[in-house]
Amino acid sequence: MQLFRKDQTKNSPEIILDPGGIIRIKGRSILENAADFYQPVLEWIAEYVKNPGQLTCIDISLEYFNSATAKVLITLIQRTSAVTFRNARLKVNWYYEDGDEDILERGEYIESVLETDFNFIKIKD
Repeated sequence: MQLFRKDQTKNSPEIILDPGGIIRIKGRSILENAADFYQPVLEWIAEYVKNPGQLTCIDISLEYFNSATAKVLITLIQRTSAVTFRNARLKVNWYYEDGDEDILERGEYIESVLETDFNFIKIKD
């Protein structure tokens, strides 16, 4: 597997997919067609879960994202959780800025939908 990287733009996040077990999404995700944008990410994950690292860490640090991105995030985390069937561990870190209750609540909602434990990490300015 190869390292996958997309640079951040004003409407799309930075994405780093490291075969060593790191999945990082950071920035803003206000894409008109989130499904198309994230398709290569989901394809990478489909390959990764066949032979994952012992620990897979998903770091999500989005300052804003639209509902289309929320759907993709649920799919992404759900598919990545398949690593647990291969005796690997999954850790989901959800970063939010101090005082940004909207992002925190959206993370809590996604956590409840997936029934997966998240680590909520407050970022202080």
